[in-house]
Amino acid sequence: MSREGKRRDVAAAGEGGARRAGVRQLVPEAAGQPVGERASATGVVLFSALVFAVALLVVAGVGTLLAGAFTAWVALAAFLCAVLAAMSIHIAQQWERVVVLRLGKFNRVSGPGIFWTFPFLEQNAIRVDCRVRATTFDAEETLTADLVPLDVNAVLLWMVYDAKAACNEVSDFTRTVELAAQAALRDAIGRLTAAEVAIRREQLDADIKQALEDEASQWGVAVLSVKVRDILLPAALHDVMSLEAQAEQRRKARIILMEAEQDISAMAAELGEVYGGGDAALRLRAMHLLYESVRETGGTVVVPSSFSEGFGDVLPDKVKQKMAGE
Repeated sequence: MSREGKRRDVAAAGEGGARRAGVRQLVPEAAGQPVGERASATGVVLFSALVFAVALLVVAGVGTLLAGAFTAWVALAAFLCAVLAAMSIHIAQQWERVVVLRLGKFNRVSGPGIFWTFPFLEQNAIRVDCRVRATTFDAEETLTADLVPLDVNAVLLWMVYDAKAACNEVSDFTRTVELAAQAALRDAIGRLTAAEVAIRREQLDADIKQALEDEASQWGVAVLSVKVRDILLPAALHDVMSLEAQAEQRRKARIILMEAEQDISAMAAELGEVYGGGDAALRLRAMHLLYESVRETGGTVVVPSSFSEGFGDVLPDKVKQKMAGE
């Protein structure tokens, strides 16, 4: 099947799942790297072809000189020597480690660079890519502790640090890591409520990473980080969760108002003690409040004439005479 056909099938499967869940789902692409940024293994193939060609030409030339002519036996000997040379000399990329078995038993881990093997006695069991890998995994309709089905998508960053264990301890370490990560995600979600899953993402990441580290270390795999990317709630619960969040915000707002009232009452009690000690201070405070109200609004305050009598003790004599004349 072509790549375009696979993409169409993946997109169709994603749309079908979205219709079943009633929400939009994100389907990650199968390829994590753009085509232009992928490492090429062409150099390894060309090196083997070069070794084969050089060995063929050298043996054919030497055989021709010894036999005096290029015969069928010389051609056959040159071909066999070239095949043996290509089977003996190998090259591994900088990020590759090659597990070599001798007569079926583990012998060594070779690479990077050029390494040798004995034809027919030793074989390259597996080439392990030791770079950091990104694997996406998800948990569909996983029940939380309060029995809410969630669709959660996450990404796992991991790498192989022990090629021997990755080859000998597990048959397909890539698939095994993916399945173990999915199981750890389901277990972590099942221990939390829906609200805790949405709020405590960092704790969820740490729980999954810890569970994977304990299990993947025996396969020679190091778990670097786990990040939860998307959490999709059922559409029927969107309004319920929204109302719950609004109620929680109202509760916090009322608590803050009550705390403010408590602080204001304490300050008012202190001010009452200060102003209760002298009537002049209380009248000066009243004048200050009156001035602030007029200054802020730019308006005019009309008070009865008897109001000025309350300031007789603090006003200058000229002001009192002027007010009395008016």
